Amino acid sequence: MSKANPTPVAPAANFIRNIVEADLAAGKYARRRWAGQPGLAESHAQAPLDPARIRTRFPPEPNGYLHFGHAKSICLNFGLAQQFGGRCHLRFDDTNPEKEEQEYVDSIIDSVKWLGFDWQDGEENNLYYASNYFPWMLQCAEHLIRTGHAYVDSQSAEEMRINRGTLTEPGKESPYRNRSVEENLDLFRRMQAGEFPDGAHVLRAKIDMASPNINLRDPAIYRIRHAIHHNTGDRYCVYPMYTFAHPIEDALENITHSICTLEFEDQRPFYDWLLERLAEGGLLQRPLPHQYEFSRLNLTYVVLSKRKLIQLVEEKHVDGWDDPRMPTLVGARRRGYTPEGFKLLMERVGVSKSDSLIDYALLEDCMRETMNELDERRIAVLDPVKLIITNYPEGRSELCQAPNHPLKPELGKRDMPFSRELWIEREDFMESPGKGYNRLFPGNMARLRYGYVVKCTGCEKDDTGKITAVLCEYLPDTKSGTPGADSVKVKGNLHWVSVPHAYTAEVRLYDRLFKEAAPGAGDRNFLDDLNPDSRITLTAQLEPCLKDALPEQRFQFERHGYFVADRVDSRPGAPVFNRAVTLKDSWGKAG
Repeated sequence: MSKANPTPVAPAANFIRNIVEADLAAGKYARRRWAGQPGLAESHAQAPLDPARIRTRFPPEPNGYLHFGHAKSICLNFGLAQQFGGRCHLRFDDTNPEKEEQEYVDSIIDSVKWLGFDWQDGEENNLYYASNYFPWMLQCAEHLIRTGHAYVDSQSAEEMRINRGTLTEPGKESPYRNRSVEENLDLFRRMQAGEFPDGAHVLRAKIDMASPNINLRDPAIYRIRHAIHHNTGDRYCVYPMYTFAHPIEDALENITHSICTLEFEDQRPFYDWLLERLAEGGLLQRPLPHQYEFSRLNLTYVVLSKRKLIQLVEEKHVDGWDDPRMPTLVGARRRGYTPEGFKLLMERVGVSKSDSLIDYALLEDCMRETMNELDERRIAVLDPVKLIITNYPEGRSELCQAPNHPLKPELGKRDMPFSRELWIEREDFMESPGKGYNRLFPGNMARLRYGYVVKCTGCEKDDTGKITAVLCEYLPDTKSGTPGADSVKVKGNLHWVSVPHAYTAEVRLYDRLFKEAAPGAGDRNFLDDLNPDSRITLTAQLEPCLKDALPEQRFQFERHGYFVADRVDSRPGAPVFNRAVTLKDSWGKAG
């Protein structure tokens, strides 16, 4: 398989895509109506048919930064909507006032846009906040009370935990379970009015305390919280539980396929129970949303636990949430990873219900494949030593031409200054080379890429024996692109940058944050598996045009990998470069 023309890899199976196709073929959602914004059934009743064939949603809680696992959900939900003429909503599930902040809202919006997705379709802006639905949720809760499907429980949290039962033993009914509708309504409204402290009461659904599914044993649906909410301020003293709020949000937004990860599978019976009770009362239109679960993205050499990510940041093992080594989308963006690479990865891993561990090398391969296609080429010397061409006139310089992209001749060529003194990689010279070494050593010839053939004549050293300069002579009739270029055949091909023209830059070589495929496996502390070489900072010599690189502009540094101008630390005329990924998978060979 050549790098220029890699063998196409077919997309992996996606069982949810198959479900959507079958639903559309059956016309399951063809008669849905849409008033142009979320609402109860009455608001949609006289509205036109929904122009979206399906509606999906990406519903993050704004209590942290998105990570690689979220990219799978984003690509899946927005991708299905794009493929089938639907709409995907970005909804902030902001029902917990104690953990959510505007900082996270802004970061999530930026990350979804960076991945290339949008929730705006013409005049329809599908950016929503669950907290804006609080009045409707309270209306739904009171409907459940009136119909005998909910009650106010005054047990302590510990009492409710004990009476909930176990996987093998049924729960015990609360002594408050048979309160009258009038008493429950009165208590619930007083909870809303702020008469009670946190924890004094909760509103619970009345289902079945003997159910083998613990999630159906009268789950709590509202709790008292005297807290300031980022969107609603101090307007509310009660807040819905996620398992109550989420199905209602889906129904209000006309969601057809509610897609979530496997840990919510046991919650689906309550999801269905709740929506049925509210639809029976005429609050929600049919057909109702249906929940589907898929396996989350699990990668080697990565931790995605929010607790562990917070620990990495707070204990300063990394330089913040956007550290290029972090498995956050802000970190991936700063490192130079591409949206196209994430989309390719999601196509390759597919969508199933089977948990599997994906080798991080597959993510890196997807990044390489997209970068190889997209990124222009440049020259950088990361471990420089001076090469002096002793028979080249002092003070003279000329231009050599290098293609911007070998696979895209339409991008043209760029000028590279050439002079008597050049920077080359230190490893490109050896005084006593081993067998098969084709670069510079005394008496050997090699080509300066895009330039001349040179013959090594020796080297200079300092008092410690360290090589300070390599000496050579050039063959004037062998310049690349001229008729004499092929007159001398050599095996070695060296990268170089002109000393008087070079841009001296900080270059950061990023690698995997952990040195073990399963950080913290067994009884190990995951911090013990940190890779001490996950970031190496160099002072490198770059070809002069790189001085004008803009933040987030990416290049392939020939021989070294794919690099990006850091979006935080770069300054006009002084970019700092981060390595996104090497040209080849060195981990697979080393392991």
